[in-house]
Amino acid sequence: MFASSSSTQERNRTVRHSRKLAPSFIALGNNTNTDASMGTLQAINVTSSSVANAVLEAARDIKAPIILQVSQGGAAYFAGKGLANDKQQASITGAVAAAHHIRTVAKAYGVPVVLHSDHCAKKLLPWFDGMLAADAEYFATHGEPLFSSHMLDLSEEPKAENIAHCVTYFKEMAKYNIWLEMEIGITGGEEDGVDNTGVDNNSLYTQPEDIYDVYSALNAISPNFSIAAAFGNVHGVYKPGNVRLHPELLQKHQAYAAQQLGGKDKKPLFLVFHGGSGSTKEEIKTAVTNGVVKMNVDTDTQFAYLSGIRNFVQSKAGYLQSQVGNPEGPDKPNKKYYDPRVWVREGEKTLSERVKEACTDLGNTSALFIFPSFSNAMVIEDLFYQTAFKGCLPGGSEIWFKAGRNKAVCITFYHVITFGTLYFCRNSGSYDIKLKLKHCTTIQNHD
Repeated sequence: MFASSSSTQERNRTVRHSRKLAPSFIALGNNTNTDASMGTLQAINVTSSSVANAVLEAARDIKAPIILQVSQGGAAYFAGKGLANDKQQASITGAVAAAHHIRTVAKAYGVPVVLHSDHCAKKLLPWFDGMLAADAEYFATHGEPLFSSHMLDLSEEPKAENIAHCVTYFKEMAKYNIWLEMEIGITGGEEDGVDNTGVDNNSLYTQPEDIYDVYSALNAISPNFSIAAAFGNVHGVYKPGNVRLHPELLQKHQAYAAQQLGGKDKKPLFLVFHGGSGSTKEEIKTAVTNGVVKMNVDTDTQFAYLSGIRNFVQSKAGYLQSQVGNPEGPDKPNKKYYDPRVWVREGEKTLSERVKEACTDLGNTSALFIFPSFSNAMVIEDLFYQTAFKGCLPGGSEIWFKAGRNKAVCITFYHVITFGTLYFCRNSGSYDIKLKLKHCTTIQNHD
């Protein structure tokens, strides 16, 4: 099994021949990739089982890991708008229901999923507390939390208060191996009941010193956190030219943190891109290059969902005016047109295509394979010039390798394993890999 450790480890592993596409799993924590060549994970907000299924369908089709996240308002909608939510009870119920639904159906879609909760402002902390209680309850039975990660958005509070609250919650979350995403600097615009349209422009750009203060406080607890830094981000959709994104500022944050830490890692920060809808491909590329590991898209996917339904309703208008009677005749039934399973499905299709596009923009497609965790030799075809590699992880764990890249994803904590160096030595017709692990836990060798 894995034992917690933040130090860099080197291990030799051996595995047996058997390559296949990875089965589904719910990752314990968020992706920690900081190398643009590996791509960044797309995070899609879900408000219903229909939306969740459409996102999973897209991820399956392009063989991509994906983040499914619920906001406070989206969670309440998932539970049903007929429920009272004055104490966040509907949002808690909906978030838990969404998590269980996704856990159940992800197995059928066969894709790795990060279960995440989106922005939680100070006034919504009862919702956050309710989800953590559900995590603890699930952990007691299953040995893992219900969710992979949660986001605290206390960016409207003074910096000291923001960090202090995050530290308090992170200490509790670390007990259950839950990833924390926090925000410092304000994302403008309006979304899900949070209105920052009138915020001072200077607050839309986080300073490097603030980022490092967050890093220092949280890294003392666990490396399992990411920071949503503001670089002009705005929620919602606006006319081109009205929003000025500066993702190049993220490189300054990385450089400042690297200088303070004094190590070899030039990108020590795990950064998050909020307000991603409507961003240009060049802006996305710059953000990913500068260490963004997660990008949120909600507004664009909402419109994509509508588009399919709108197109269907417009094209079938003559069949949707009554239960009986259409252009084919006054006695012709229309059930096959007004059945929600028909027109809702059209929205799912267009949403799914938009998710595929978003993942492709991030380079997060079609290149993930697994090493099942057994102690014998495994030959991995199509990877690393078709050489045969040997590696091992104990206790039912797996490593995902991305084709042609010197990186892998350790799915037990959903960490990226970085090969500091690949050491090869001929051994009975196969190769040994000596892995230098970054941000991974100590692994007991069962060889």
